[in-house]
Amino acid sequence: MKKLIYSLLVFCSLSSCELEEFPKASASEKDIFGTESGLKTYAYSFYNNLPSGTTAYRLDAMADYGAVNSLNSFLQDGAYSAETSSGWSWSALRNINHFIVKNNDPAVPESVRNHYNGLARFFRAYFYYDKLTTFGDVPWIDKPIGVDEEDVLFAKRDSRTIIIDKILEDLDFAYQNMTTNSSDGTTVTKWAALAFKSRVALFEGTYRKYHAQLNLQGTANKYLQSAADAALELMDKGPHRLNTAQGVSSSQRALFISDAPITTEVILAVALSKDLAILGDANWWWTSATYGPRYSLVRPFINTILNLDGTPYTGRAKFQSETFFEETQNRDYRLAQLIRTPGYKRDGVNTPPNFASYTYTGYQPIKYTLDPTLYDNSGLNTNNLPLIRYAEVLLNYAEAKAELGTLSTADWSRTIGALRARSGITGGLDALPTQVDPYLQNTFFPGINDPIILEVRRERQVELALEGFRFNDLRRWRRGELMAELPWTGIYVPALNEILDLDQDGKQDVVFYTGGTTAPTVPTGVARVALGGSANNFQTLTNDNHLEWFRAQKRTWYPDGRQYLYPIPASAIVKNQNLQQNPGW
Repeated sequence: MKKLIYSLLVFCSLSSCELEEFPKASASEKDIFGTESGLKTYAYSFYNNLPSGTTAYRLDAMADYGAVNSLNSFLQDGAYSAETSSGWSWSALRNINHFIVKNNDPAVPESVRNHYNGLARFFRAYFYYDKLTTFGDVPWIDKPIGVDEEDVLFAKRDSRTIIIDKILEDLDFAYQNMTTNSSDGTTVTKWAALAFKSRVALFEGTYRKYHAQLNLQGTANKYLQSAADAALELMDKGPHRLNTAQGVSSSQRALFISDAPITTEVILAVALSKDLAILGDANWWWTSATYGPRYSLVRPFINTILNLDGTPYTGRAKFQSETFFEETQNRDYRLAQLIRTPGYKRDGVNTPPNFASYTYTGYQPIKYTLDPTLYDNSGLNTNNLPLIRYAEVLLNYAEAKAELGTLSTADWSRTIGALRARSGITGGLDALPTQVDPYLQNTFFPGINDPIILEVRRERQVELALEGFRFNDLRRWRRGELMAELPWTGIYVPALNEILDLDQDGKQDVVFYTGGTTAPTVPTGVARVALGGSANNFQTLTNDNHLEWFRAQKRTWYPDGRQYLYPIPASAIVKNQNLQQNPGW
């Protein structure tokens, strides 16, 4: 990812002035907007709006399927309010709009100017998509903001229809005018604009369809069709395809642990570099007992990952009492690319889930972590972090078509079938599903009776796990209740006070025992985990002998649905009394 080399423009907050400050030894505004090199240098600043090497791997930090050591205040009753809300910042937009307005020097060929305006408009769309998904209706601002521009500084919120249509207009301009067809995966291309359009339009189409209170259901199909069209355009004309070079057992994870983006599939990524001392800390966050949240995936989600023959795992007769080793056998290879499973090695040594100082459920993620343990301490990661990839485009197309009721067998084979084949699944690749999986329906989507939509959603949550989509997906599907209701359960515990060999490699790993009793004596290297027994012990056991985390800590999703949007910060409303607060806040 391109980072800003030096600051071109420094802007005040919305409530104050706009200040242009050129760096020392810098050229004039004429040199910046009057040359292609100047436009290119300015454009580097836009990339600072993307996630970084220390944030891009934690975009799903708050999700229904992630058990963590501390609840986000957004899910605690009464803990989040307009007074604590944030995100109502417009400085990035001001920088983008300033560029678009000033980029009109005839000394630069029009095609070059349009290319960089397309890039700027991609980032304006990126900015506004975040605002739309966070706050809903917001003011649409397409010019630089000065202190004397009261019509902008004190603007009312524009409708989501205005905002979404402007976003799509910007992305259309970017696709039609950007001349960058390919890159090393770290810069925005016209294909990134098209892929992002499929994401944005899918969000809006499904949000309108499932949020009947907006009275916008009649326009949902317009956006669903737009999502399908954008995805298909990229599928038919773009240079990207699924990466399969590492085989069924490694091709997906390779996308996340390779130093350089695998541009076969990765459309845009955050790239790191040891040589440039630009490093990340994904290993530290995903393995530390103290730095990260000890993020552990939960059993209801793991249960939705298919068997290799394409049948539901929950169709196994004894799935509720299978040991960790048993439940990981003959499963979609994405399971072993997502969490530590038997056979996973670090530094050449079998490495089961770490119950001593990390996992609460037994399902310990590995998607973003490099296998050598030397990367675990501090910020040493060099692996790229994908932000947009072709697999998402396939999923966007499949979901949009499924919601429209027009997904064909050929569409299925090209999208869901291709993704499953990439991960070793052998059954159901070339035929539309005809039966509802009762576990998937009852646990996650009780209001959905269409087996095609259910299976597309299953595929999305498995393929894109931990990539930052989950919370927005639940909000657009109006399934926010899962944030509070999905049990944070884990592996089956066959017996207490019995040392378990989790990965069946002949080495003992962990013993579970009743909290409040004397901890059993164990060999060196065996973790001891107390279950219950004290007021602050959140590690417990369910009635059917599965680990459970945070049972005593209530998660809240308000019945009035206020959490589908964040509250506008109270400080913003004080400054601009034309703003009205979101419902419920």
